[in-house]
Amino acid sequence: MPTGETSNGPGRFEGGERVRVLLPLPLAGAYDYRVGPGLALKLGEFVRVPLGRRQAIGVVWGGSAGEGVAEAKLRNVSARCDAPPLSAEMRRFIDWVASYTLSPPGAVLRMAMSVPEAIEPPKPTIAYRLAEEAPHPDGSDPGEVRLTTARRRVLRELGSRLPRGVAELALAAGVGAGVVRSLVEIGWLEEVELPRVRGVAPDGARPGPDLSPEQVVAADTLRERLGQGFSVTLLDGVTGSGKTEVYFETIAAALRQGRQVLVLLPEIALSAQWLARFEARFGVPPAVWHSEIPPAQRRRTWRAVAEGDVPVIVGARSALFLPFARLGLVVVDEEHEAAFKQEDGVIYHARDMAVVRARFAEAPAVLVSATPALETVINVERGRYGAVHLPDRHGGAALPTIQTVDMRREAMPRNAFLSPRLREAIAETLARDEQVMLFLNRRGYAPLTLCRTCGHRLNCPTCTSWLVEHRRAGRLQCHHCGYTAARPPACPSCGDEDSFVPCGPGVERVAEEAGALFPGAQVALVTSDTMTGPRAAAEFLERMAGHGIDLLIGTQIVAKGHHFPRLTLVGVVDADLGLSGGDLRAAERTYQLLHQVAGRAGRAERPGRALLQTYMPEHPVMQALVALSRERDARDRFLAIEAEERERHGWPPFGRLAAVIVAGPDAATVDRVARELGRTAPSGNGIETLGPAPAPLALLRGRHRRRLLVKASRESNLQAVLDSWLHGVRVPSNVRLQVDIDPYSFL
Repeated sequence: MPTGETSNGPGRFEGGERVRVLLPLPLAGAYDYRVGPGLALKLGEFVRVPLGRRQAIGVVWGGSAGEGVAEAKLRNVSARCDAPPLSAEMRRFIDWVASYTLSPPGAVLRMAMSVPEAIEPPKPTIAYRLAEEAPHPDGSDPGEVRLTTARRRVLRELGSRLPRGVAELALAAGVGAGVVRSLVEIGWLEEVELPRVRGVAPDGARPGPDLSPEQVVAADTLRERLGQGFSVTLLDGVTGSGKTEVYFETIAAALRQGRQVLVLLPEIALSAQWLARFEARFGVPPAVWHSEIPPAQRRRTWRAVAEGDVPVIVGARSALFLPFARLGLVVVDEEHEAAFKQEDGVIYHARDMAVVRARFAEAPAVLVSATPALETVINVERGRYGAVHLPDRHGGAALPTIQTVDMRREAMPRNAFLSPRLREAIAETLARDEQVMLFLNRRGYAPLTLCRTCGHRLNCPTCTSWLVEHRRAGRLQCHHCGYTAARPPACPSCGDEDSFVPCGPGVERVAEEAGALFPGAQVALVTSDTMTGPRAAAEFLERMAGHGIDLLIGTQIVAKGHHFPRLTLVGVVDADLGLSGGDLRAAERTYQLLHQVAGRAGRAERPGRALLQTYMPEHPVMQALVALSRERDARDRFLAIEAEERERHGWPPFGRLAAVIVAGPDAATVDRVARELGRTAPSGNGIETLGPAPAPLALLRGRHRRRLLVKASRESNLQAVLDSWLHGVRVPSNVRLQVDIDPYSFL
């Protein structure tokens, strides 16, 4: 009998039958249980089951063929949970992600059950009203029970008003909660269960702003995809072209059809401007899903999504695993962003998994970017994805002029990082009462601190990395494990005091230099250290909009989607920063980042320009960026060169990659396992294995790391090859094997 089918019909299980229950644990598969007497279960339902000496919540994943656990040892399902079941599409998605990433299905399920408390129904909201027996608050004392002044206040407060809870009623009456409870015990107040209050839904019929002819065509194309099953469309538009308003029109259409919408943003905690635009368009803010929201809100949101009461949710990559009741549209904004890659636990790319999620939901997916990933561009060229284009900025604004500053020819002052040419441009812009942004994708004051006497470098004790000085916080910090320490008064190697000097610039050092050069300017520093959540982001945006900031200095979080009409100059302090290292996507990612940063300038009626400080102005990335403002096909020509290079070497998207990371506390044991993996590594039939070799971060959080890289043709069944290979090597319990399909980081 096929899995999921029983004598009672497909997906239904009666008392005495076996079922497989998947638990949110990194286990090899589902466990067998028996349906208890008087209990009937369906596929996808949440159930409580015994696990060892404790109770656990899992999901009915299918019927059992009766193999494995003997009947006598089989344990009963304890109870069914009062929660909407996981849909068939969600269960298929979980199985697919597990298979693709070579992760235990239970580990993927754990992401879908990230709020276990939400599986239980919310506790009813209890309020109190006057009982029929209650005396009049201004009447005489009934005698057997004293009608005190405090009790009269409570009765008077409830006299002609709606029922209220204990705390609210006590506060309104100016009494303690004990007074209210005493009236309940006496019987003068009676309990009332309040109906659940549902939030106001975004209004899909609310009119939006006037769109340009190009936006209308793009919006009409995307709207036509709704209700036609699965599709993927790239919304490709230059910075400032109004892509958000276009896909807002698609969201409005989905809302009118009664479907749920998922929008993924790469930096949800920093998306205050996006949320404000959504509220202005639809009347209310969307539900949000990210790590910053409080536990109670997470519980309510998860449950409301499952019950179909949340029409639109905007979230980080983890929102993919929310149990939507009727998902009808998936939007991935800034789809090229590396932040969509999950590097810990179950390793996946949220953009790619969003496409799969939409496929199982038979819904359209929209990928949005001014600088789409090469993988996406190739999928469009091969006809797998559709595309709509917005080639011009909205409202007639022009693209910024991008120029390089050849640092080899600049007469740089000592210990300075802003070239004379950039300084002059800043002064001119500030004199026009316009705003400036300086960009450096490096947090802290300096990336390296060393002793000028002996050359000793301050390293992280648990990672192969230098400690970064954060002068404003008065600490040294490892950006990989979070280790912090005070700057030592003397060098631990030679003993010299006050001998440490910073090497190289971080944004704090640039802010220090800019503040000294332009003392009359209002300078603001924006990094992930200072922008700690939505509230801080909203305050920053308010200051920028109100021209409370003249000179903005920041890392990559200021490069994503912000719209600052008075910002006309962008200066990139070190445009070459991302081009070094062995990352096969280094050129593409540097181009995308600098394109996005430059795109913050001149987004309204004032023209903008960007200056890129570089020691390699002849590099193809720099040449492509400079050509952007005068040649419409500059980006496409750059991507064509990148594609040709990748295809010649068989790199993604023309070949496949998988990284295997071996990590453990003992270097010798890690090396032994890595050598055994290398000895038995797959080869031939379009597959090549490189390594093992020490990872660039050979020590991370106290664990030694070795890497192997498997390169395969597109036709290879890479997961099957990896699964067979890795299961053939004995791995000690203190060594961890991590598999990264389609790696983006090579550290």
